[in-house]
Amino acid sequence: MIEFQVDDRTISGYLAVPEHGSGPGVLVLHAWWGLTDVFKQVCDRLAREGFIAFAPDFYHGKSTTSIEEAEQLVSEQINGEEISQVLTTSIDYLLNQPARRGKASGAVGFSLGGNLALGLNDPVAAIVTFYGTTAPEEIVAHADILGHFAEDDDFEPSEQVHQFEEDIRSSGRQVSFFLYPGTRHWFFEEKRPEYDAEAAQLSWKRTIEFLHQRLD
Repeated sequence: MIEFQVDDRTISGYLAVPEHGSGPGVLVLHAWWGLTDVFKQVCDRLAREGFIAFAPDFYHGKSTTSIEEAEQLVSEQINGEEISQVLTTSIDYLLNQPARRGKASGAVGFSLGGNLALGLNDPVAAIVTFYGTTAPEEIVAHADILGHFAEDDDFEPSEQVHQFEEDIRSSGRQVSFFLYPGTRHWFFEEKRPEYDAEAAQLSWKRTIEFLHQRLD
């Protein structure tokens, strides 16, 4: 974990850098559980694929595995103005990494983090959301969008996901959404009971291909 100071605010998070050479920057935005090992490992995996990955910690060290506690953390910690500042600062931090190359960056978000990723602004050029949507008018970046969604999802019903995809496409953005049969919300997260190894592996493969195509 790292910390840095911006004005009177302390930003903490997890940074992973390729072992050799430079690479495009990717912001990783955690689900409502907090910045757990699952999302730190996403950063590490991105670094092994040649990306510089930074995951800001929205909860200042707190995390949970309980849905009830996660709901409480969201209500306590997710303040629109503060989160917006953290995201802006995190992107600047990522863009200023010495080994970063390219003018644009990418973002990968999970559930709550997917919602936040979709609301990012330029210079984010590639957004990946895992089982997270937002209001179509909240999408402001001129970014291509990749989405991974569960077939059986009480949080993001498939009808709503299809409509969301059409709304994005009608705005002129390039969008590709995938629905994974037999899966539920959080299917990518290995320590969750909803984890689906096959869907997680396929969605990761698609994510890496997408990021390389858009950012390299």
